[in-house]
Amino acid sequence: MTRQNFLKTRLYCTAIIAIVIWSLLVWDHFHGGVPSHHVLHREDLPAFSNWWGGFLIPLLTWFLFSRIQGRISKNSGFDTTIPANVFYGFLSALIFGILLSIFFTAGFEELPLYMIIGLILTSLFLPIYRAECFLGFVVGMIYTFGGVLPILIVSILTLIGAIMYLIVRSGVLFIILKVSNLKIIK
Repeated sequence: MTRQNFLKTRLYCTAIIAIVIWSLLVWDHFHGGVPSHHVLHREDLPAFSNWWGGFLIPLLTWFLFSRIQGRISKNSGFDTTIPANVFYGFLSALIFGILLSIFFTAGFEELPLYMIIGLILTSLFLPIYRAECFLGFVVGMIYTFGGVLPILIVSILTLIGAIMYLIVRSGVLFIILKVSNLKIIK
């Protein structure tokens, strides 16, 4: 994929997401008003209006696509299409975000917590901190939680996922390698 083609893809995806978020905001506006969401779903904590998502989500999409472009160009030099792992990472995170939103909305308040714990454990084996996962998770949660809360939640999960994958996993693999080398020497 050339730089120009990737730029077109980035523009199209940003435009599609902007149209979706603004359509949702306009629909909300004419059907009872644009909701605000309280942090941790508690009334005593600050609330964020969904209007912020109309600005933040397209900017986030543009930024994350530039991160994906940088990683792809570094690895393959722009001679290939978007790698399958980028697409599947986005799709998996999108489905995860949608399921988490559905379970939360349906009243299964414990299930989303278990899903988050499972995601953190999964981060030992898969790089969930990547831009495509971030974007998929945020887009999957927009309808239920607006634009700001998913960004905050996913930022924390991304940080935890990066620590788990890059530091904890590397440390565990290093220790396993050293222990297995000691057994071979003896």
